Amino acid sequence: MRDRFEDACKKVTRKVIGIEGVTGTAIGLKGGKTCVKVYLERDDPRLRAKVPRSVDGVKVDVEVTGRMRRW
Repeated sequence: MRDRFEDACKKVTRKVIGIEGVTGTAIGLKGGKTCVKVYLERDDPRLRAKVPRSVDGVKVDVEVTGRMRRW
């Protein structure tokens, strides 16, 4: 089961990680259910439109985190 989410996360990452404003991806929870998270620098409808809603039956959730910086 875990492989399904890892595979979906890899696919989403390949699709969105080069888009300006996308700060990262991860496997996470939304409403107690496992999903793929896509983290955005800002809340922008045009940016959200570039993120798939699901991949291979796995829901994709968008979360606005602001800009991430290296420590």
